[in-house]
Amino acid sequence: MNAKILDILEFDAIRKRLAAKAITVPAKTRAGKLRPAGDFGTVKASLEETLALANLMRLKGQLPLTDFTDVRPAVKRLKVKADLNAQELGNLLLVLTLANEINRFIEENQDADLDLTAIAEILDQLDVPEVLFNDLKRSLDFDGEVLDSASPALAQLRHDLASNEQEIKTRMEGYTKGRTSKYLSETIVTIRDDRYVIPVRQEYRGKFGGVVHDQSASGQTLFVEPEGVLNLNNRQQNLLAQERQEIHRILHNLSADARLEADQLEKISQSLTELDFIQAKARLAKDMKASQPALSDDHSLNLRKARHPLIDPEKVVANDIVLGEEFDTMLITGPNTGGKTIALKTAGLLQLMAQAGLFIPAAEGSKVGVFREIYADIGDEQSIEQSLSTFSSHMNDIIAIMKNVDQQTLVLIDEIGAGTDPEEGASLAIAILDFLRSKKAKIMVTTHYPELKLYGYNRERTTNASMAFDLKTLSPTYHLQIGIPGHSNAFAIARRLGMREDVVKNAENLMDETDSDINNMISKLNDQTKRAETAKNKLETSLSQSQKLAEKLEHALDWYNARVQKQLEFANERANEIVAKRRKKADKIIAQLEEEQKHGRGVRQNKLIEAKGEFNQLAREEQQLAQNKVLQREKRRHRVKVGDRVKILSYGQMGTITKQLSEHEFEVQMGIIKAKISDRDMDKLAPEKPQHTQTVRATGSSSRRNAHSQLDLRGQRYDEAMTNLDRYFDSVLLAGLDSVVIVHGIGTGAIRSGVWKYLKTNKHVKSYHYAPANEGGNGATIVELK
Repeated sequence: MNAKILDILEFDAIRKRLAAKAITVPAKTRAGKLRPAGDFGTVKASLEETLALANLMRLKGQLPLTDFTDVRPAVKRLKVKADLNAQELGNLLLVLTLANEINRFIEENQDADLDLTAIAEILDQLDVPEVLFNDLKRSLDFDGEVLDSASPALAQLRHDLASNEQEIKTRMEGYTKGRTSKYLSETIVTIRDDRYVIPVRQEYRGKFGGVVHDQSASGQTLFVEPEGVLNLNNRQQNLLAQERQEIHRILHNLSADARLEADQLEKISQSLTELDFIQAKARLAKDMKASQPALSDDHSLNLRKARHPLIDPEKVVANDIVLGEEFDTMLITGPNTGGKTIALKTAGLLQLMAQAGLFIPAAEGSKVGVFREIYADIGDEQSIEQSLSTFSSHMNDIIAIMKNVDQQTLVLIDEIGAGTDPEEGASLAIAILDFLRSKKAKIMVTTHYPELKLYGYNRERTTNASMAFDLKTLSPTYHLQIGIPGHSNAFAIARRLGMREDVVKNAENLMDETDSDINNMISKLNDQTKRAETAKNKLETSLSQSQKLAEKLEHALDWYNARVQKQLEFANERANEIVAKRRKKADKIIAQLEEEQKHGRGVRQNKLIEAKGEFNQLAREEQQLAQNKVLQREKRRHRVKVGDRVKILSYGQMGTITKQLSEHEFEVQMGIIKAKISDRDMDKLAPEKPQHTQTVRATGSSSRRNAHSQLDLRGQRYDEAMTNLDRYFDSVLLAGLDSVVIVHGIGTGAIRSGVWKYLKTNKHVKSYHYAPANEGGNGATIVELK
């Protein structure tokens, strides 16, 4: 991409804002050098990287990054076998630590619904050499301070230094606080030539012996190292020299270790820089409220509610800008200061941003092309040095554009043909446009020439556009109207300002008939466009509401189907459990009877009959299960017909089926509303006044064979329920069941209380408790029998 277009469209301002969003110095540098790409694959990959970081930030927050120094100079020194200083090695430790933290951050969020494929290769480069990392971590901190833990020798030396220094301070305090303090100009200890000294009055120099290291400007104070601390200071200097030597050895060894990982260190640093740079793009997108544009493969662009990113967000006017779909050339006409130039710059700058991998300040669903080059001639670029006129300057720019234009080019020209005789300028502008169109370029131009308004109507794949003007306030609205040429509004403005009507009428009569017809046509088009825009907005609002309702209904239906499936699975599992338990008990009884017969003990005939009866009952239950009886019962809940009362699951409302529309679609009356509902979205209700009678008989062997594991008392009167409960337990005890379920419902709680009172006094009951929430909850009681 040519450098001139970046200057004209102020792309550097975008780069500065991007650099401000970066955390590390290398990423800030990278942002400052950002240039748009002209390759489709590169642009696509770059936008996908930005999307990956934007999603990661939205769901999990920013990457754990902090500022670090570019490691490339240090790596370069390592490769020529030079040793690094402590600060450089501390920076390497910081880089490796950041890589580890990012790896941990990504691993912790692997379960999130995130697609990080676009940055997978970058993340793969963050392979930290553990041996080097541990050595650096043990030896120094991020600021390059060498730690005592770097080596046992260093730890010992620093211990000796601290002890010796403390002894020096103790000796010196003896001079400043003892009887000799009266010989000092100040009772302080200071340092000269890296040695501890005291300020002695000049006349008492001989009281302390030792060495004079300095004197005050007046000569009245001498800084003396007393004889009593000479040896301690000498030892301190010796220990400091040994410490420096040990640190040098440690840094040399660490540099040698880092040299072995030089290439990997550079890869890690580059990956961190790239991640910070991409995250900066995501942060800028959030700051601008920008969205990811789609890429067209035909160089068309469709910017929806596009905003110029360098205009105050509170003042900027959003515009729809379309080019390359129905037309390849757009001519924008209208008065000065109406926003024509801003429309050009908005289209160009957003296109540059997208090709640089940045999200654009436009609505979701916007689309951009990928151009090899974008050329622009915008603004007054008169060359003073060359003494060129404005017209000559513009012509030079346009000539340069014409030399390089092709079908992969976007051309933006402000006030084409301006700066010369209007008639000649208009003719030249038309010729230039014909040439650019012959090269199949995408073109946006602004102009004042009325001849170009007709050009926009007469040429194929060419359209007019204008900036709207509010005649009530006599000010531009900066709203781009595609398909309508602009006009000056001079007569309307004159009338609004109080010009005499006869003067205005005279001026209108003097206008060329063709110009008058064009202005009338423009006025009509304006009215039609406003009506079409209003209708479009209403339709878009209705469509959006319909889509949201459809999504809501679809989610509700999915939820309902999932609940139905879950209930079916539970019913199936419950049936399997009951049958398996009964079968096991029957097998055990039969085995006992056979064992008694085997050992010659007599078996009473009634026991054998009862056992066989239980076995036969279990066989029948197994056959029912094989025939999917449980599932069939659930399916019957959805077999509805006209006149049935149903519950609409997605609305939570009751209704009556009034008409069958298709095999699975019905018309349902809900109050005063009729709606088309699928049979999957409704449950059939029992009659409004159900007649529910539960009769339990517990006499004879047939009762034992027909005893069920569940009793339903809902809908019964209290006395009737208690009688049926007592009879039911007789049959249960004869049948030998281990556990049963009493369904009493919640209601007023009277039947539930009666059931629990009965169970409490029944000596055959082992225990009882409410059913789990998914099996009835407080509306049912599970009873374990002895």
